Amino acid sequence: MKESLLVQRVVVGPLDTNAYIVADPQEKAAILVDPGGDGARLARMVMDRGWRLQGIWITHAHFDHFAGLPEVLQALPQRPPVLLHENDLPLWQMDGGAGLFGFLLPEVPPPDGFLVHGQQLTLGRFTFEVRHAPGHSPGHVVFYCPQARLALCGDVIFYMGIGRTDLPLGDFATLLRSIETQIFTLPEDTRLLPGHGPETTVLDERRFNPFVGEAAQAP
Repeated sequence: MKESLLVQRVVVGPLDTNAYIVADPQEKAAILVDPGGDGARLARMVMDRGWRLQGIWITHAHFDHFAGLPEVLQALPQRPPVLLHENDLPLWQMDGGAGLFGFLLPEVPPPDGFLVHGQQLTLGRFTFEVRHAPGHSPGHVVFYCPQARLALCGDVIFYMGIGRTDLPLGDFATLLRSIETQIFTLPEDTRLLPGHGPETTVLDERRFNPFVGEAAQAP
């Protein structure tokens, strides 16, 4: 019997960010999404299982989604590629706005490559589609795996909520358009794994989200 995609949520950092360890146990391959803190612990969790960390994928460059990166890289025997959308590079270079929240980041190395809309990323037997979904930040992306019916959606949409747009480079209208075109176009049973809080589904958010769902359109 083939093993399915494994996803482990780990709440990290001062803003309770969801980091995700995603693995194909059969192939002993894993990726890490949004290491916002506790980097050494995240790296150890991967290595203790005997998995090879083949990439670190960043949904967007707010500090609470990559602040643990230096610890991760220091703990690993070999550096995997760190991937980010190029439109968020200026935000990355500004420490992801950490100063606005009173935090000082350690020196964070630049990403190794840039993500583009429609790009296909491979993890073992599974393929993820990169979906550019700006609004919360200019280079925000979603990682969608059709085989596992799940999307790692960062801070685009939450359980009964949406990403904030009052931070530098945010835009409310752009965020709503991203949700309509990049989230609500996914199959209704797709699991949405957000950057904060519990998971939800496309169907539940389309029906009940008070900001963008049918509930928001009700008189």
